[in-house]
Amino acid sequence: MSLEQLWNGWRAEYVGQGNSRSSDTSKSVFTHILESGLSDDETHIVHRSSHCFAILNAYPYATGHVLVLPYREVANLEDLSVDESLDVWATVTHATLALRASHKPDALNVGINLGAAAGGSMAQHLHVHVVPRWNGDSNFMTAVASTRTIPESLPVTASKVRSAWPKGDQ
Repeated sequence: MSLEQLWNGWRAEYVGQGNSRSSDTSKSVFTHILESGLSDDETHIVHRSSHCFAILNAYPYATGHVLVLPYREVANLEDLSVDESLDVWATVTHATLALRASHKPDALNVGINLGAAAGGSMAQHLHVHVVPRWNGDSNFMTAVASTRTIPESLPVTASKVRSAWPKGDQ
């Protein structure tokens, strides 16, 4: 079976960066984003709280795919302080509320891959996936073309999620 090509222009910026991405592999991409000095609009951070933040996944499984992370780079749940743990899970709850309001999914997947063998591509920086799902959203593209279609750009998604984020959250 040959792999067909599907034009996916929004990935051009990532591919074009090539070796210009930071060579400091001692820090996760998330830490690099936090230290970049870029605005939340540029980085697609949709929420910040006292111990964690929520950011759109740059290569989402579905439109609205949010990641919730502690600011501090830790690999495991047991590495979180009590305050970080409470804040992460409160932020996950708020992310589900925001996504339900902004994108009206039929369901949500919430999960963590702890360690590289579990599928954690950024295993050194714990992150919780919050993924909106719709009835019938797994279409033929994934099965036939090993491709996902995302119908909305990250800036549009970020604006919708920020607007829908529960007010009064720290």
